[in-house]
Amino acid sequence: MSYHVCLVCMGNICRSPMAEVVLRKTLDDHGLGDLVTVDSAGTGGWHQGSPMDERAAAVLADHGYDGSSHRARQFLGGWYGRIDLVLAMDGENLRALRRLAPDDADVRLFRSFDPAAPEGAEVPDPYYGDGEGFAEVLKMVKAASEGLAGHLADRLR
Repeated sequence: MSYHVCLVCMGNICRSPMAEVVLRKTLDDHGLGDLVTVDSAGTGGWHQGSPMDERAAAVLADHGYDGSSHRARQFLGGWYGRIDLVLAMDGENLRALRRLAPDDADVRLFRSFDPAAPEGAEVPDPYYGDGEGFAEVLKMVKAASEGLAGHLADRLR
């Protein structure tokens, strides 16, 4: 049986797909790839079917990750029955996800797994900025992914 994590941002073309790609690789590196399923979605549906933002894909590629197969999709409340952990990139998306969630759903901020991040830390949306914002997001995503891998190793082994 696989533990299922879904990473969620606004449109599913920048932050959450970057986090999906990095988390999947991080879990593989920690020997958890066969135990955890990772995917991503957006709270909004306007980018459904679109590939990852070119700037996000370029930053990932510059660091040895491949995000070329990603296609955006919208998060649906009916998914809660099959997802163990839903991780929002920011407070706005966290609130939207919690409005859809049943009482027993585990919905948190992704950066809550980064031990160096302050409480309530978010992954900022780089969409309207330049390439530097995407590089900063990658750093945050890597740190949170490492922390989450440690958490899941303790929980699943």
